[in-house]
Amino acid sequence: MKKIIFLFVLTSVHLVAQNQPKFTFEKDVSTPTVFLQLPEFKNINVRDMAISPTYDEIFFTLDAPKSAFRTILTSKKVNGKWSAFTIASFSGTYHDIEPAFSPDGTQLFFASKRPIGDETNPKKDYDLWGVTKENGTWKSPTRLPETINTVKNEYYPSIANNGTIYFTAERDDAKGKEDIYKSEFKNGSYQTPVSLGAGVNTKTYEYNAYVSPDESFIIFGSYGRKGSLGRGDLYISFRENGVWKEAVHLGNAVNSNQIDYCPFVSFDKQYFFYTSEKSAIQPTYKNMTMKKLKEVINSGSNGTSKIYYLSFDKLLKSLQLE
Repeated sequence: MKKIIFLFVLTSVHLVAQNQPKFTFEKDVSTPTVFLQLPEFKNINVRDMAISPTYDEIFFTLDAPKSAFRTILTSKKVNGKWSAFTIASFSGTYHDIEPAFSPDGTQLFFASKRPIGDETNPKKDYDLWGVTKENGTWKSPTRLPETINTVKNEYYPSIANNGTIYFTAERDDAKGKEDIYKSEFKNGSYQTPVSLGAGVNTKTYEYNAYVSPDESFIIFGSYGRKGSLGRGDLYISFRENGVWKEAVHLGNAVNSNQIDYCPFVSFDKQYFFYTSEKSAIQPTYKNMTMKKLKEVINSGSNGTSKIYYLSFDKLLKSLQLE
């Protein structure tokens, strides 16, 4: 059965690759708008995304139903046009998710269940890996050291200007079920990860943290906090004098009664991207027709994971945090 699902996903990805994608970066988008359209995958989960600092390369995760297989797709802008979606050169064999560029665009980090060393069986947990671009080509991935990776899950890397990596992990010293950690990069080595303070981490779940390259703010997901709208909401915390301040809920415009996650801010801070499983499908309808049913199921917010975007400045202003 797994082989059938795997072949189905790869065949479907091949179909997507036949069409040239169109990305629209509209200015001053004040309400969340679906960013990435996959016409051949009307009910597939698009899970997370990274855009290069120069807006010429995109990576995102295609998530098969029930997460049976996850792979990273990519598109590159050449001569003003985006190339057809293809499987990233380092992906397509094992479960790979959550790509993240380094601020200089020369490295890409991601989470993967791929085997280690001479092992042949995929891992049961996610580790963090990195791949470097040389002469325009992404090289073979390298697993981050044991300082960061453990026998438990490590997720969602985010990289600061100084090389410090932020990520989600399940660890014995965590304040809750999952915490957001950071590992400083000093003298060519990652230091022992440290759980962020109480302004970010709580006794519940914290996940999917995006940190600004200058480490002035962090946006992350959390479940179970007071005022939460549903299965997981997004919050922002600002750092002052080295301390992460009490996190602020991003509001009803972004958050829903379903899970909202995978935040990302473009490197020029123009756009805020995130993933949501929100749905506009109603429990009852009058005078339902086949045409209307197809529109309801196949378009707009229908409960599958979709990537949305809006003006980051307008988002901050809506929270009076400009």
